[in-house]
Amino acid sequence: MEVFAGMNSLSLVYQRIAQKSINNTLIKLLKLRNRHLFLLDIIVFFVTPLLALILNLDSNLYLQVDISELAIATILFLVVKLIVFWNFGFYRRYWRYASIDELTYIATLMLGAVFVQIILFAAIHYIPDFSVGTLPQSLPLIDGLLSCIFIGGLRFSFRFLERASQQQTVFKPRERVLIIGAGSAGVSLVQDIQRNPQLCFDPVAFIDDDPQKLHAHIRGIPVVGNRYQIPDIVKSLQIHKVLIAMPMVAGKVIREIVDICQVTGTQTSTLPGIHEIINDRVRVNSIRDVRIEDLLRREPVQTNIDRVCEFLQGKTVLVTGSGGSIGSELCRQIFQCSPAKIILIGHGENSVFNIQQELEQLIHLVKTDSQGQKNTPHIATFIADIRFQTRLKHAFIQFKPDVIFHAAAHKHVPLMELNPAEAITNNIIGTKNLIELALQYDVKHFVMISTDKAVNPTNVMGASKRVAEMLVLQAARKSGKHYVTVRFGNVLGSRGSVVPTFQKQIAKGGPLTVTHPDICRYFMTIPEAVQLVLQAVVLGRSGEVLMLNMGKPVKIVELAEELIRLSGYQVNKDIDIVFTGLRPGEKLFEELFIEGEEYEPTEHEKLFVVKNASRIIPEILAINVEKLRVAAAKNDINSILLLLAQLVSGYSPKYLENNLLSVEAANNISVITSAKGNMLVKVEPQGV
Repeated sequence: MEVFAGMNSLSLVYQRIAQKSINNTLIKLLKLRNRHLFLLDIIVFFVTPLLALILNLDSNLYLQVDISELAIATILFLVVKLIVFWNFGFYRRYWRYASIDELTYIATLMLGAVFVQIILFAAIHYIPDFSVGTLPQSLPLIDGLLSCIFIGGLRFSFRFLERASQQQTVFKPRERVLIIGAGSAGVSLVQDIQRNPQLCFDPVAFIDDDPQKLHAHIRGIPVVGNRYQIPDIVKSLQIHKVLIAMPMVAGKVIREIVDICQVTGTQTSTLPGIHEIINDRVRVNSIRDVRIEDLLRREPVQTNIDRVCEFLQGKTVLVTGSGGSIGSELCRQIFQCSPAKIILIGHGENSVFNIQQELEQLIHLVKTDSQGQKNTPHIATFIADIRFQTRLKHAFIQFKPDVIFHAAAHKHVPLMELNPAEAITNNIIGTKNLIELALQYDVKHFVMISTDKAVNPTNVMGASKRVAEMLVLQAARKSGKHYVTVRFGNVLGSRGSVVPTFQKQIAKGGPLTVTHPDICRYFMTIPEAVQLVLQAVVLGRSGEVLMLNMGKPVKIVELAEELIRLSGYQVNKDIDIVFTGLRPGEKLFEELFIEGEEYEPTEHEKLFVVKNASRIIPEILAINVEKLRVAAAKNDINSILLLLAQLVSGYSPKYLENNLLSVEAANNISVITSAKGNMLVKVEPQGV
């Protein structure tokens, strides 16, 4: 046994030495440059006329052919092809990643060369000293076809050598993979797997519900059945991993497939939704674990992305809160529209740094894919707190933005209920600072991200966002500029939201805490919400509120149950769900409409517009906003609540204490307008 083991080890050593030798040879071949290919092409062009003549004469090789005439034709064809190829940049191409585009390019150049060859070949029949009368008329055409085959084969052999080189370096066992979905995404995924054998995936079969695809072979891989046959197929084909490649389908379908795969106990991963795929490129590194966003995913929203890109192309776009969940996704999707600059403004340096690095990597990726032919935006960072207008002003002076997306905000309801002064300074005063600078520096387009909690708010956060909406709408009405707000509900996966909180609780073994068994919320995925925000830029008119159609509300307890099952546990067996009671300012059901607002559909099915939004603004807005600033500076919570109640219809806070004192304190804050139009604040002393 020891002898056999030693022989096996020795055999393995020799095998690896041989593979290493082959691999070194392949690497040397891959280092061939265009100058080497130019010399090889000359050899090919010398040989193809003779081969064309042999094919043309076939069994009539006994016919006499003048060697001098063949030499004339060979030199003529050689010169024509080299001139055409050289002038059209054929020898400036990089062939290691040749694709169908390069094949089309070769065929087009060769067709042009053959056309010229036919004309010149016919012409020299009339030149006595260069007669080629004994040569067949079809020689130029056959020569062109042979040249195209040899030249194309030579170039595309680089792809074969590349794959062979990679395969020689792979010694790990390969995972047998079942691809769910034989559409364009599934095929692209298989192509990427085949291009990257070092990933050690072995695509064995496709699953697809389309009966017309059954038993078909796509890139050499068979379609073996539909989703209901997955358990049998996983067992019979010894599948190690299931990859769901269906970025366009609704969450209901994904949920059914995941449930089926969980029965088999096979590891299941997925491609993200179509909104999350950058530059419409499906790659292996896009594969991730199935998330709750996938299970709740709705039918893809058909948006006019071309119109959005046409609008943003070449512009300087400023994004506040760029390091946050919504702000960072805004930056990713704006990036695809080729603006001139994207200005990342944020208060947290780490989050801004992260999105900057991500966008810089995207720039490198795009330049590599397009060989530097596509323009990419300049990415600039600006660390600033929007509450300080003097600091913000430097950003406007330096970058001169054309479009502003205002995503910076405090959004956590319980925290803002305990810290209302922060909600005022950030959500209201910060928005006011941005609007004033936007007007001062003639920014034509301003979009503020709002929330459904601004509708009939029961908390400070919602009320503060409603006041911020009013400031934007008032500026639009007075200036006539394209200033709008976009209102939507919760987004899945945003920092501090319910899903990440549940995931942390699951990681600790539970329990999952839900405030009330009947509490419901509207949910959207972050990419879907942002895509609709961008759509609002080209659909909304000045002084409007756009409301996203959030679909059906989701019960939070059902969301918790889905997450537990998705994590491989059983509800109330492995992990419990406990109810903790509603928190301060929290509602059971979110509302979408404010009384008095007139909603009408837009040309986009997922967007509604409040056409009379800018007319529902209280006359005391400017005065009370200034009073709010003073009250926030003093951390006068009671005055803040009273002033918000005066501004926001439907907001009835439960005053903490001293109701009468808070009314008196708020009323003692008076606002005086100076001769220059500046607003001055005077706080009268309270009587004893």
